[in-house]
Amino acid sequence: MAIGETLVLAPEYSRAKSGAAHLFALLEKKPTIDSYSQERKKPDICEGNIEFREVSFFYPCRPDVLILHSLSLSIEKGKTVVAFVGSSGCGKSTSVQLLQRFYDPVKGQVLFGGVDAKELNVQWLCSQIAIISQEPVLFNCSIAENIAYGDNSRVVPLNEIKEVANAANIHSFIESLPEKYNTQVGLKGTQLSGGQKQRLAIARALLRKPKILLLDEATSALDNESEKVVQHALDKASKGRTCLVVAHRLSTIQNADLIVVLHNGKIKEQGAHQELPRNRDIYFKLVNAQSVQ
Repeated sequence: MAIGETLVLAPEYSRAKSGAAHLFALLEKKPTIDSYSQERKKPDICEGNIEFREVSFFYPCRPDVLILHSLSLSIEKGKTVVAFVGSSGCGKSTSVQLLQRFYDPVKGQVLFGGVDAKELNVQWLCSQIAIISQEPVLFNCSIAENIAYGDNSRVVPLNEIKEVANAANIHSFIESLPEKYNTQVGLKGTQLSGGQKQRLAIARALLRKPKILLLDEATSALDNESEKVVQHALDKASKGRTCLVVAHRLSTIQNADLIVVLHNGKIKEQGAHQELPRNRDIYFKLVNAQSVQ
């Protein structure tokens, strides 16, 4: 009887063994980019100078599709806002991912202050960068706790949280709430509007005092009124640091120091908003399509 019952479970045991083998293989796999390593360089200062030097890249799952083709671009700290524009799939967000070192280039180098990103400690590099994406991730806890997640290396005092909230143009709104900074935002921030969530994300990003601020379609999901409020907060946040913007709405990057137009993974045009339409090329067509004045 016992043997018979055991034999009935044999197929389940076989599947469980196979699944466990895959799981342990995954757990034991060493990542190509080890974010927990304490090795490599940790410079005393990061000024925010960035360079893409002949960068080519394809995603590991699609080696036959080259996303970036020998991309070369130098961004000096004096140029506060640099915007990447172009059609979908041209390499805008990929460039941002390479800066965060989610991947390494297939060819070429991404340099920070003249140092190859591969030579820098990953945790140090991440501490110099903050990103605000299209859909901010908020946790089911208080407003203060969500902002404090911007710097997990220490206990953040409330006065510092209020300071960055004020810089993100959301302090007055928080103070108007009955529980103020102790207000629960709900699962994924469901108790807040899109503009309010985005300004909380800005405050959280500013808390770590990043030298490099990345904005990946940060206002594309907002209505016009919310976009204006959030854009004002972003303009304040970008001062004094290198800011790279991936933009779909050209109205948000008209005042950028440099606009880089990407096409098929290459730089097609670059210049200021007032200059580029004169070329009557890709940016000219984008401006006309969106009726940007």
